[in-house]
Amino acid sequence: MGDERVNAADADEEPTRRMPEDLEEMLEQADEEAAEAAEEGRYDAPPLPPPLILAVVGLLAGFVTVGLVWLSERGCDQVRGSPNCGPAGFPLLVLTVIVTVVLAAFTLTRLAMPHPKLVAFLGVGFMLLIVLAFLSDDLLSSWTLLVVPALTAITFLIAHLIAGWLERADA
Repeated sequence: MGDERVNAADADEEPTRRMPEDLEEMLEQADEEAAEAAEEGRYDAPPLPPPLILAVVGLLAGFVTVGLVWLSERGCDQVRGSPNCGPAGFPLLVLTVIVTVVLAAFTLTRLAMPHPKLVAFLGVGFMLLIVLAFLSDDLLSSWTLLVVPALTAITFLIAHLIAGWLERADA
């Protein structure tokens, strides 16, 4: 019986001696799972050509801009009885630009494009300058729904080129 107690004691001690090894294995496995989870946020799809990504994100940003302007006009029409927002127009335009830039930068970041914030800012800014300079008289027409997104896609491509030039000039 004395031997059984020793063996039972040895049997009890073995799991406690193995516990740290099991704990280390569990920690290593948890670290590996955490690394895999971090990599799951990235997409492993075949890479698309950057001009295609920029054009699609530019189109989406253009549609977001048109949609936000449309919502602003409808809101002003409900509140003031006119699609002209008056003094609230400029803050609404600034809010529209900020929302569009943030959404475009987030999308470009998720798609692993270089200089996502700069490209989004310049792309939306160039589109806004062109629309305000040349197309502001006809903004309430239905063609705006097609022209502004197409123009934004083009300005995103131009912004990408400028960001590349700035990067090369910095090097």
